[in-house]
Amino acid sequence: MADLTPTPDFPGIRIGKEGPYDDAYADYACRCGQSANAIGDDNVKDLVQDYTDNHGPAHRNGGRK
Repeated sequence: MADLTPTPDFPGIRIGKEGPYDDAYADYACRCGQSANAIGDDNVKDLVQDYTDNHGPAHRNGGRK
């Protein structure tokens, strides 16, 4: 399987959970150079919100939503 870890050269977000009783995990890398990671369901939700509001989609179309 290919390595799906986001990098500044291949930006994006990755979210996963090994099993139903394991903590969720996520990481992202943005074209602007910012990156972050999180472990735990609530922390992952916060990371996804940050990515959505301030990075990936926010950088499309010159920052217009």
